[in-house]
Amino acid sequence: MVDEAGLARRLWIKFKHDSVFALYSPFFVSLASATLDSQTFRHFVSQDRHFLKAFALAYEMAEDCAGDDDDKVGIRALRKRVVLRLQLHDKLMQEWGLEVPDEGVSNDATTKYTDFLLATVSGKVEGERVPGKIATPFEKTKLAAYTLAAVAPFIRLYAHISNEIQGILDPDDNGHIYKRWIDSFSSKDFEATALENEEMLDKLSIYLTGEELEILEKLYHQAMKLEVDFIFNSGLPIPQKDVVPLSRVHDFTDCHLTILCDFDLACTAFDSSAILAEIAIRTVPKTESHGSETQLVRLSSADLKNTWDILSTQYTEEFEQCVETIVTSEKVEGFRYEDLCKALEQLAEFERKANERVVQSGVLKGLSLEDIKRAGQALILQDGCRSFFQKTLKNENLKTDVHVLSYCWCSDLIASAFSSGDLNVLTVHSNELAYEELVTTGEIIKKLESPLEKLQAFNGILKGPCKSIEEEHKHLTVYIGGSVGDFLCLLQADIGIVIGSSSSLRRLGDHFGVSFVPLFSGLVKRQRNLAADEEGSCQWKPLSGTLYTVSSWAEIHAFILGT
Repeated sequence: MVDEAGLARRLWIKFKHDSVFALYSPFFVSLASATLDSQTFRHFVSQDRHFLKAFALAYEMAEDCAGDDDDKVGIRALRKRVVLRLQLHDKLMQEWGLEVPDEGVSNDATTKYTDFLLATVSGKVEGERVPGKIATPFEKTKLAAYTLAAVAPFIRLYAHISNEIQGILDPDDNGHIYKRWIDSFSSKDFEATALENEEMLDKLSIYLTGEELEILEKLYHQAMKLEVDFIFNSGLPIPQKDVVPLSRVHDFTDCHLTILCDFDLACTAFDSSAILAEIAIRTVPKTESHGSETQLVRLSSADLKNTWDILSTQYTEEFEQCVETIVTSEKVEGFRYEDLCKALEQLAEFERKANERVVQSGVLKGLSLEDIKRAGQALILQDGCRSFFQKTLKNENLKTDVHVLSYCWCSDLIASAFSSGDLNVLTVHSNELAYEELVTTGEIIKKLESPLEKLQAFNGILKGPCKSIEEEHKHLTVYIGGSVGDFLCLLQADIGIVIGSSSSLRRLGDHFGVSFVPLFSGLVKRQRNLAADEEGSCQWKPLSGTLYTVSSWAEIHAFILGT
């Protein structure tokens, strides 16, 4: 791989989340499942010629811009690779067992990218003081860097996606109609092409100023977005059943999309108890130096920190012991939901005792509502979480309800975290802190303390607005979470999505026959079943025993909304 410190590598990492939207596109889900219409694929491949020709011309112009002889040689080598691939294009199609497509005309998305690339190498770059009038040797050299920045993400994205697809294919299955194409773009030779582009980009960008590097970064990101747009608009409008994106392929005419999610470590990077602990410790001096008549007796900062540490350590140790007790019992055969429910009753008692210890310790006394709300508003959510909910609620084609179900001790903290960006319409279900004159008493108003109580809240949400059982079934439910407390809700939802990597959740799931399937892999399988007219196997149903795993909110966004 590229050196971790290299600019190209840093840019790829920064904008890699955009690649998820390409991977989860109907085109690549269908291609991976070998169900993509051949005419659509041929049209897609026909666009390669337009890209390759644009690359060859851009490299030629970039070579002319380069001031260093070694740089010219490097760019010339890149151009030779492209010219060779262009010459072998038809031969490769035949070797892959595919009919050679007509070159045809470039589609709008192709034209947008090629126009952008050639404008970049011509000096028509947004952000430059005098676009199109770059004449000095150094100014010409930076155009070469800009050009490589506009090409590098295109090649890297194809290498990345083909490797992702390769990872879920059966290596012994030679019947996949598009396997030769996937093999080509996941090959060592294609990886070498991507690396050479990135290494040349690193070299050309060394002497750029901070302002010029910002322009280069914008060009890289713009190229990535144009490529994703091309992939989403690939091919011809051939009628085909798809499984993505959910918002388009599912009929929501008479159906509500109900999204429910956990808060701690699903929406956030930190557990809310740690945030409340920080508020408590940080505000002790302020309370002591500005005493008030309503002030409650509080622990000192040192005592607070020590008490929090003891409570936290005890919670972790006892929780792990509780899980260990469950998984060391006799392992069941197949998916056994009822046995899982019974086992989780042990956790319910443990959580109640843990919360009672917190109340008795007094660590939650004296927190002001103002400080809690301020901390919530400053809370940084997981990358992509806020934008997903914003776009979901603004989607006019969806009838969407969003609910947050959390063990968090303070609903005000959660509400404040979602108070900006038109997200105050989210409904929060969690415990609450008791107040006297806007200062916490240390008591917790307990509403959700166990997986079973979360499930009760889940069922209550679905039954609440319904007048009949028929109406209840008009919800398509998606639950997003990653803790043991989410387990029952994840399984009861039509679609349960696990975000994060809770080892306890995995251990319990394995013990009770729950399958954890990467979401992309699961969608490819569903696409294959759908193409085989196995309608029943494609319906989203609760209690299937399968949960889908993701590593980012971008995957959830791409699956449900698309781009």
